[in-house]
Amino acid sequence: MNRLLISAAIVGATVAVASAQPATFPPLGESVPVTGASTWGKRDWLYDAPSAKDAAGKVVIHWFCSPKGPTCLEDLARIVTLREGGRVYVVAHVAGTKAQAKKLDPIRESEGVGRGTVAFGRHVIRMMKELGIDGPASVVVDHEGKVALVTTGATPAELDARDRKVKELAAKIRPYVVRSSESPKQPKAGDKFTLSMTVELASWLTYTTKTPMQFELTAPPDWTCDAKQLRADQLKIEGQKLTAAVTCSGPKGNYEARGALRFGYETPSRAAGLGSEGARWKFEIKP
Repeated sequence: MNRLLISAAIVGATVAVASAQPATFPPLGESVPVTGASTWGKRDWLYDAPSAKDAAGKVVIHWFCSPKGPTCLEDLARIVTLREGGRVYVVAHVAGTKAQAKKLDPIRESEGVGRGTVAFGRHVIRMMKELGIDGPASVVVDHEGKVALVTTGATPAELDARDRKVKELAAKIRPYVVRSSESPKQPKAGDKFTLSMTVELASWLTYTTKTPMQFELTAPPDWTCDAKQLRADQLKIEGQKLTAAVTCSGPKGNYEARGALRFGYETPSRAAGLGSEGARWKFEIKP
């Protein structure tokens, strides 16, 4: 029994030490969840807690401000503008009361549903005191969850640099990319050859059959192909990759063919998207 009490005391002391760890800014390149650094601890939220589903595939800005921050109101307008681009999720931390948080709220209630949330109250006041800031300050996390920028300055030049970084990161976000478009190598007349293209969906998205998924081939009339149109069940999906492939043959000559791949996808929050990509193949069929 004594041993159990001693063990419990040790565990309790360990928890107390961990909870007493002061808040710090995460270093560049560190992976950080949408809730923020592990040292930031408990917070009260004006809306829901930060949502990993809503933030998936977006740049996350952890924005810190207080009623005492000399340029917080001016920077608030900047943050709202960045949020309106649709590829930014804002987690605001306001060192003040609920009423004060509403005055520095970049989410604006229903206007920003799904685009962020706001922390306020005594926990935020303590956290920002430990960080040594009144604001505005920002931690910018890229769409892969890694810290890309930490800024604690409030000069126009520093805020401009942050805004440029956020826009730069947002511009790099792609829901999908074309991974390959393969054409045959030196096919011979009458021999079968394969035309294929592969699209890779971003890691936070999933394919859906709620919208038509198909591939269409535009080929020379003297070709013989096993199919010139593929439906969803004829396309190959492996993880995030979607591949369309057809087999053809033709007489000798120089040729060009085109393919069009269309598909649908969903975000973690069930928002729908449409993808459309094309491929062109130019090659010679030898005698």
